[in-house]
Amino acid sequence: MIDRCDLKDKVAIVTGAARGIGREIAITLANAGATIVAVDINLEGVNKVVEEIINKKREGLALKVDVSLKKDIDLMIREVLKKFSTIDILINNAGICYLRPFDEISENEWDKVMAINLKGTFLCCQAVLPIMKEKNRGCIINLTSLAAKTGGILVGAHYSASKAGVTSLTKSLAKYAAKYAINVNAVSPGFIDTEMTKDFNYNLNTVPLGRLGTPTDVAKVVRFLTSEDAKYITGEIIDVDGGVSTD
Repeated sequence: MIDRCDLKDKVAIVTGAARGIGREIAITLANAGATIVAVDINLEGVNKVVEEIINKKREGLALKVDVSLKKDIDLMIREVLKKFSTIDILINNAGICYLRPFDEISENEWDKVMAINLKGTFLCCQAVLPIMKEKNRGCIINLTSLAAKTGGILVGAHYSASKAGVTSLTKSLAKYAAKYAINVNAVSPGFIDTEMTKDFNYNLNTVPLGRLGTPTDVAKVVRFLTSEDAKYITGEIIDVDGGVSTD
């Protein structure tokens, strides 16, 4: 059974933490004892998240970061190490999504989606690796998507392709990082009720459990993967989709 406070003394970076799934992950890990670095392009949003965390008598830091920019990520790492001295957990949740027919996707929009969803995940992983390798331990969890498997149902091809890239990146990094006792996994949400997906026209008949998922459903799985109970799990993609993928 997971100890509710087993993340005490652990420092966790959560990207895309201003709202939705990222916010819920940040709060959930804070409740488990972690110090949270809440990262987002929306500074006002992460400031509110960190205020809530501090009100729970936990430590937190809000940073405005564009994960598609290496200079922003390098600055983030410096700021975290300056304040907390280490990084134990990285949750790559930042992402954008457009509902766009294939033949209407512009080159600029394709590049933007890839830069944030895939390149941003890569850059953040690469930035924390030296710290985790030196300690010979660490936990990285990437957020992919059901769309990575299906090619997308409602989302654009660029989103689906970027998340398929995240899935492959996760497996590749897991193999590399295992010798340093760094666990690397991904969580793959399906139809989740968030502000980003509020305009999606979901068909719940395709969901065996018959409902939309919630950010809490996703955050609880992330929480498990950060725990000591998951130490022998790496390179896995865990579906949180109500049974849609059933594999």
